[in-house]
Amino acid sequence: MSDASPATNVSASPKPLESGQPIRVAIVGLGRIYDLNVLAYRENPDVDVVALVDPDEARLAERARDWPDAELFASIAGLAASGIAVDACEALLPIASHADGVVQLLRHGWHVNLQKPIATSLDEARRMLDAAADTGVALRVMENYLFYEPLVRLKALVDDGAIGDVVGYHLKMVASGRGGWEVPWDTYRAQFEQAALGRGILVFDDGWHKLSTALWLFGPITEVRAWVGTTEIVPGITLDAPTTVAWQHENGIRGSWDVTLAVDLFLRSDYYTNDERWEVTGRAGFARVNRCTGRGIQQPSLEVYRDGELRGFHALDDDWASSFRDSGRHWLRWLRTREGPLLWGPDQALDVLRVALAIYESSARGGIGVDPRTLGAFAAPRA
Repeated sequence: MSDASPATNVSASPKPLESGQPIRVAIVGLGRIYDLNVLAYRENPDVDVVALVDPDEARLAERARDWPDAELFASIAGLAASGIAVDACEALLPIASHADGVVQLLRHGWHVNLQKPIATSLDEARRMLDAAADTGVALRVMENYLFYEPLVRLKALVDDGAIGDVVGYHLKMVASGRGGWEVPWDTYRAQFEQAALGRGILVFDDGWHKLSTALWLFGPITEVRAWVGTTEIVPGITLDAPTTVAWQHENGIRGSWDVTLAVDLFLRSDYYTNDERWEVTGRAGFARVNRCTGRGIQQPSLEVYRDGELRGFHALDDDWASSFRDSGRHWLRWLRTREGPLLWGPDQALDVLRVALAIYESSARGGIGVDPRTLGAFAAPRA
């Protein structure tokens, strides 16, 4: 199958899980992001967490306190050999392990909810899409930002014409070096190893969220122009900022994204220390989301300006964790009903990956325009 060909639509093929018993779930990977992904499963009578999988014994023991009835395994192979009945897996694996791990899970007949990004290359992504199509089970690449209430309301306002026809929009992300929660070193090590292969923490890993919102808001992207920079934070370790990206959608709307690193900036956050903003400008006004992961700007999380009046939305659920909870609930509902889009299905995740890879290709070529739909074998990470 050619890399430029459309993906097989596998999201609609699996049959709904029958009601009458809880969905039997295995959580595969128990790192930092586990704390957010499990919010949809806690105190949920429609879920039975039957297994936890992680090679780290200490981490297994710690997470087992959350699910005292779950069986513990060091590997996917161990889980499969146990004979435990599993309906679906929450796959929270290092990105480098996505292709091999997800293919294993799918081939055991288990539906998979995968932490983003889907993969670092089109070939890896294709392996997973092909396995899902072959086995007839569901593969979802979860995108919690599409469930963040201020962004959901922003999209609804824009779609309803509250600011007139859209004439452009801007995303901004400032990564700071102080504040937020503790992140285990092995998580950072995996991210730095990935960055060394050309898939940076800010543009590719965290940036996946921003690119997802762009496609969700305004549809397919036909041209990307990018200038990816680097900043050394300690000897031998760099982050992919400052970076500037611009793109055009199929409908003619243009967007831009600014990625900045401020290593000495303190940002209050219960999670990662990212200062994120979205601003959409229409012919008659603008709408902006002032924060997401962190709490840098102490203003309403959503504001809308039109006709000389600025309206602030003060009562939205703007806790970033709630977007994980709602994304997970959507997945579990979908397994029962198959109603609505997966957000993201594998085809849509492949679209996001293509835009991310187009950023690197454009930057490597001096910022020329790249159509994400034309990417081929050259989009593999460098060795």
